Amino acid sequence: MRESTVEFFSEGTRVSGILRVPVQDGPWPGIVQGPGWLGLKDARLYVPYHESLTEAGFAVLIFDYRGFGDSGGDRGALSLRMQVDDLRNAVTYLTTRPDVDPQRIGVFGSGGTGGGNAVLLAAADERVRCCVSQVPVADGEDWLRRMRSAADWDAFLERLAEDRTARVLQGRGALVHPREEIMVPTAERRATSVKADVDGRVPSRVPLAAADEIIAYRPIEMAGRARNLLVVAVAADAVTPTDHAVAIYEAAPEPKRLIMQHRTTHYAAYAEYGAVVIPLIVEWFEACLTTGAAPSGSRVVDVGA
Repeated sequence: MRESTVEFFSEGTRVSGILRVPVQDGPWPGIVQGPGWLGLKDARLYVPYHESLTEAGFAVLIFDYRGFGDSGGDRGALSLRMQVDDLRNAVTYLTTRPDVDPQRIGVFGSGGTGGGNAVLLAAADERVRCCVSQVPVADGEDWLRRMRSAADWDAFLERLAEDRTARVLQGRGALVHPREEIMVPTAERRATSVKADVDGRVPSRVPLAAADEIIAYRPIEMAGRARNLLVVAVAADAVTPTDHAVAIYEAAPEPKRLIMQHRTTHYAAYAEYGAVVIPLIVEWFEACLTTGAAPSGSRVVDVGA
């Protein structure tokens, strides 16, 4: 695998990416990836996936969303609408490269909103022929609500209402910690080191207004338009509810696949079942973008059952 730093612009703002490519010369089919919830482009978590994809002959572009990492924009700007626009502009960037085949582009998204964003891009952009969505959020309001007790949810909604008023009357709202005050971390998230290499570089203060956008976030409403969709889920997932992934899979048109990982957890699954799941992801992209032998029908693949 070879890699280089690349830059493009998204709605006038500079975006920093890493392009990972095969050793052999192109043109290659291309895969675009935006990081997951509070992720960065250089996270170690993504490297095994990219190593396998580039070995199979794919170019992979992963980038920092505007406001995060090495990209420009307001620090801590956490807008899912902007993130999907960044993904769409990343696809356009790939189509300008002579070493990428513009007729063979897919999207890979992992980690909550990363998985949901992939579905939204695939549904909205005809240039994207194939989609892999790993542990996605299907409904942002339901996602945030399930993290809280009924009383805590009511208090959270009241805080959001007060913040909307402050933004109108005072011109600014509250800044909050995204992992503690928008998302509520599980015990596993507090203990895991799977994202330790990026946790300290992610903005720790973001506008509380970002929660309004998450509440309006509905990849499930667009899943019926996502072509060639592979969904990767974790049974009894305490971070991104399993039924979110299942709902996206069920709403998608055929051909489609669902990989269900059993006897593991949201964060442990990456390492525990990577040796099984990563080849299945590569196989899906190959079927959709490389071999011409497109998959058919729908199928559930159980891992670790």
